[in-house]
Amino acid sequence: MGNLTRSASLGLDTFEDAPLELRPFPTEDDLQVLIQRVYKQVLGNQYVMENERLYSAESLLRNSDISVRNFVRILAHSTLYQSLFFDKSSQYRFIELNFKHLLGRPPQDQSEVAEHVALYNSEGYDAEIDSYIDSEEYIQNFGEDIVPYPRSIRSQTGIKNECFNRMFSLLRGSATNDSDKRARLITSIGANLATPIKSLAKGNGSSYDNTDKRFKITYAASKGAARLLKYSKQECVVAFSQMSPAVQNIHKSGGKIQSIIELV
Repeated sequence: MGNLTRSASLGLDTFEDAPLELRPFPTEDDLQVLIQRVYKQVLGNQYVMENERLYSAESLLRNSDISVRNFVRILAHSTLYQSLFFDKSSQYRFIELNFKHLLGRPPQDQSEVAEHVALYNSEGYDAEIDSYIDSEEYIQNFGEDIVPYPRSIRSQTGIKNECFNRMFSLLRGSATNDSDKRARLITSIGANLATPIKSLAKGNGSSYDNTDKRFKITYAASKGAARLLKYSKQECVVAFSQMSPAVQNIHKSGGKIQSIIELV
């Protein structure tokens, strides 16, 4: 396969998420491998039916009328991407998947999430998508012709070590996809907590089940609420299934989470 460049030490056959770059004058086989990799990365390992493929964009890429970066952009702007990750997902889930699909990493902290929430609310869907693809981070790591890949499962300059755990929590093994509509990282990011990795019998060991557990959230109320209640420190106990909406409600009301503790 002549004109696709892969990592020197990690070939496609041994590690599917190694960097893959389109070189000039690719063969049709080269193009099909690369196009399938883009679909897999940007669509979160979702199965794509023949009638869902973006054949006009594929033709533009085949004719060198667009770069890989613009093929990624077209796919992320498509109604297919919107139907999979925007229409039925929470805003937090949509944003954490945009980071995963387009930058190859999870959000690093709550400020990054808040920035993208504000961008979407003020400028809309297209601006939110373009903010990743037009970022200096995207250009430095992928340029015009490298397919985005899960880069934070490797040590890289500018990416916090905690992103390693968070990326594995988003990946969940090669046999899974991103059809889950629940935000996976909202608790650890919102509370600035480490993301645990607990092994299961299958997959890459990043999934874990907390569905039967209860947690105590301690948070500082907003100034207005603190004046009404005479104190700022608040606590609530929630089941894991209630964790995501509880954290969102605290942030929406201006509160700041101080700790989340698992109750034994």
